[in-house]
Amino acid sequence: MTLDYAGGGELLERYGRAWEAFDGDAWVALFTEEAEYHEDPFGSPLVGHNALRAYLLEASRTQSQVTFEVERHWVSGPTVLASWQAGFIRQPSLERVRLAGFMTMELASDDRIVRFREWTSSRTASDAG
Repeated sequence: MTLDYAGGGELLERYGRAWEAFDGDAWVALFTEEAEYHEDPFGSPLVGHNALRAYLLEASRTQSQVTFEVERHWVSGPTVLASWQAGFIRQPSLERVRLAGFMTMELASDDRIVRFREWTSSRTASDAG
């Protein structure tokens, strides 16, 4: 089944809520068991639920007060695309970090993510001056 525009928005909301709450169960439920997560377009992807859960666990150690907001999204067949902004407090330095990015989520037939890619730009409070 392919998501429509509203379904794509709901998937993005679930993604944001799982990240903000560092909810590992909700996080891996978004992805197929063999999913690829490309945080860096030039690096190797994380592959599978164990790697995805470990990634979120590490984020819970280095981030707090996460906010995630989708600016705009599109759905084209089995792909959700979105421009977004996020912020968090880096631990233990307590620096405020702002991110702006673009993501693609390629979906399997059950509407779970099989391939995720993102491109981001970040700024810390110390960069703003």
